[in-house]
Amino acid sequence: MTTKTSKPNSEQIIHISAPKEWAAGVPAVLSAYRNAATKVGPLKGAGLLLKANQIEGFDCPGCAWPDPLYQRATFEFCENGAKAIADEATSKKVDNAFFAHYSIEQLKQQPDRWLNDQGRLVEPMFLPAGASHYRPISWSAAFELIGKQLQSLDSPDQAAFYTSGRTSNEAAFLYQLFVRQFGTNNLPDCSNMCHESSGVGLGETIGLGKGTVSLEDLEQAKAILVFGQNPGSNHPRMLSSLQAAKRQGAKIISINPLDETGLKRFKNPQEVSGVLGSGTALRDLHLPVKINGDVALLKGLCKGLFERDKLVTKHAEKVLDHDFIQQYCHGFELFKQDIQHTDWQTIEQHSGVSRRLIEQAVDIVCQSKKTIVCWAMGMTQHKNAVANIQLITNFLMLQGNLGKPGAGVCPVRGHSNVQGDRTMGIWEKPPQRLLDAIEQEFHFTPPAHHGTDAIETVHGMLAARIKVFIALGGNYYRAMPDHDLTEQGLANCELTVQISTKLNRSHLYTGKTALLLPALGRTELDQQPTGVQFVTVENSMGVIQTSHGKIPPASSALLSEVRIVAEMARASLPESQINWGELADDYSRIRHHIGKVIPGFEDFNQRIDSLGEFPLPNAVRDARQFNTDNQKANFIVHPIEPVEVPQGCLLMMSIRSHDQFNTTIYTDNDRYRGISGTRRVVFINPQDIADLGFVDGQSVDITSHWQGQTKTESGYRLVSYAIPRGNVASYYPETNNLIPLASVADKSNTPAYKSIVVSLKASAEA
Repeated sequence: MTTKTSKPNSEQIIHISAPKEWAAGVPAVLSAYRNAATKVGPLKGAGLLLKANQIEGFDCPGCAWPDPLYQRATFEFCENGAKAIADEATSKKVDNAFFAHYSIEQLKQQPDRWLNDQGRLVEPMFLPAGASHYRPISWSAAFELIGKQLQSLDSPDQAAFYTSGRTSNEAAFLYQLFVRQFGTNNLPDCSNMCHESSGVGLGETIGLGKGTVSLEDLEQAKAILVFGQNPGSNHPRMLSSLQAAKRQGAKIISINPLDETGLKRFKNPQEVSGVLGSGTALRDLHLPVKINGDVALLKGLCKGLFERDKLVTKHAEKVLDHDFIQQYCHGFELFKQDIQHTDWQTIEQHSGVSRRLIEQAVDIVCQSKKTIVCWAMGMTQHKNAVANIQLITNFLMLQGNLGKPGAGVCPVRGHSNVQGDRTMGIWEKPPQRLLDAIEQEFHFTPPAHHGTDAIETVHGMLAARIKVFIALGGNYYRAMPDHDLTEQGLANCELTVQISTKLNRSHLYTGKTALLLPALGRTELDQQPTGVQFVTVENSMGVIQTSHGKIPPASSALLSEVRIVAEMARASLPESQINWGELADDYSRIRHHIGKVIPGFEDFNQRIDSLGEFPLPNAVRDARQFNTDNQKANFIVHPIEPVEVPQGCLLMMSIRSHDQFNTTIYTDNDRYRGISGTRRVVFINPQDIADLGFVDGQSVDITSHWQGQTKTESGYRLVSYAIPRGNVASYYPETNNLIPLASVADKSNTPAYKSIVVSLKASAEA
């Protein structure tokens, strides 16, 4: 099967320059305030930024990086957070007149950036079967349509209920409660596409699918390894934490095919040296691992530790923590044998990193008694992603770097509440303890059989097993791989419902009928019958904190996500004994139930009202308790299984630019990588350009190859870049269609966005 997609028309001037050598500084400040001023207004925008991430302010929708516990600086926002805030608080509106003017087909021709730039959705819209334009619909009629469609299904499993990581704890808890009383566990969410591999891998090794470190731990660490992550663009406030750790004597190692600017040098814009000086050098060592070479590299790091430990005779000076291994771990001897039998030549060949560089990293780790490993989607979106995560954990276990200050695992989440949504029960594979707690609190028996994840949901749509798709936020179509099949699956549905704040491409690829329901944003006041409400979120390090909207809603017609969920439940479950309306009237009532159902949230209202935030218990961090099947931290053996790349092909990974948040595109620029005016680029080693007979700047078509299938995207510009030989990188989500729906990670079923076999051909239009 072969598919081909052409590039959209563009009149922008393209400029390519050298990558930057430092991140943040004055350009970041100017960018933050320029975005706020142009989209929100100079005074209103500046005032809004000062309320971001404050204890009585709103939680930034931009990422899940934690705030200092119980204290805040005056400025707790970053450049990209400012972009997300300004984007949500924009004064521009998408209303009935807009949809009357533009047909669905006309909107499909526009790029993602243009769609997002049109402004906030301000009234509910309906797309009847066969219609070319959305038209207005009342809220009551929309909920009635949803209720009738859900009640008409032959089985509750014929509906799927997607969740975005922006959704608050209160909305997520109510949503999963509605879905489970309806009778299904079809709760796909954005975790399925990003950190699902982290949850699976950590769950099997340490019995906890989350990180084990606090912000204070990061600043106390003596060695920090950052795998597959670009914090300068995706988690900019992390740079301040790395700077603090560096000043406390930490050594930082970056492991990535690209030597990202944000880990080279940081100019903190809140310091004089960050504005006028040279800033702080962050990384001490960069390991340019090949795409999908992380298993081999991690085995090299472990092998180096074993070899150094063997050279030490005194127990007190041993490199490995043998006491920790003996008391808390299982499977050590088999793991040791596997590492010892893996030779350095194999490690170098498959990691792409020399033994000399790996040994330098081992030297740093050996000198540290407190090591943290951070990672993001550069580790979680490969076929062997779970192996990546488990080897990271095993590497830390060798030196006892779990459950002690300044040490542990640190998966860095993107969406601001993606971790909280899973904590609240948004999971297609719910644990029995959650189902039992729901039954005890709400007096109905929730379904126990597993539901569908994000990938399985598309397969269900294609097979006509899923006929209704409801998305609580997000941009499901655009975020998914294989847009061709995702489009076909959505088109098979009888009804699709999108609950959103801004226009995106998922609103254009719909079922036979579709609803577009506008919701309040994180920055907006949420007025309910009992008064103004706040919501809570969970950050990347397991801290629950409040979020208080501060500005009037973009439209009086907007409803909160909590209210929308409650009204869908009332319309769909007429026999329910749960008073959905009462829960939506006062969110503290939802929090009361959360406290009864979700571990760690006991006395939820009292604690959040008095403290404003609190950390959840963490068995590994707090007590070195490993809640695995054997109550041990498990060493797990994994083979090196490289992706087979045929002669003349390359291995591609998708990446994000500095001017985007997930599928939301702010501009076509990528300042740190030197790209301006385009997103259709392929970063490629200059020697590969020469070997393939191309020239720098040439226009090429990208063709992916997977099990006899090919897909082509045309009109991409080659950019000579420092990336390992045989590897290329291009932007997400534009290249998502190159990724087959069935190309997923083992166990986690996460799409393999980071391991795509491609070939390049000169574009016909070049």
